[in-house]
Amino acid sequence: MIDAAFDEEMMREAIAEGKKAAALGEAPIGAVIVQNGALLSRGHNLRETGRNALAHAEIVAIDAACRRLGGWRLPGCTLYVTLEPCPMCAGAIINSRIERVVFGASDPKAGSFGSLIDLSKVAYNHSPQLTGGILAEECAALLREFFRALRRRPN
Repeated sequence: MIDAAFDEEMMREAIAEGKKAAALGEAPIGAVIVQNGALLSRGHNLRETGRNALAHAEIVAIDAACRRLGGWRLPGCTLYVTLEPCPMCAGAIINSRIERVVFGASDPKAGSFGSLIDLSKVAYNHSPQLTGGILAEECAALLREFFRALRRRPN
């Protein structure tokens, strides 16, 4: 059963993670993973900080959840993320068997759960349920402001 108020509460947790990323000079994308109503893990972008192309918010959160649960499968889990996942993150979500993905803003440049392509519709062995647009404007504003400020900075 989907609880819209809970989805918003957890998206606010993901937004808080995105703000942590922004404070580090990272693209302000945050993610949290919930299982049985309990927050299991958190993540935010660390690509620049870690100089690692894999350090997307979703991957960081998935890694932490796998370590916490002691396995690579994340049954009964919901991932909340401020921006629609890219192809790499969508693949990790599918492979980790995350049950549901809730995202804020759509990503017309790399969104792989509906915007550019929908990898949940491909006949893989698992397809997560998708809910997009939760606190979308707040999530998009966080990204807009970050990149606006970045463009204003002197080189």
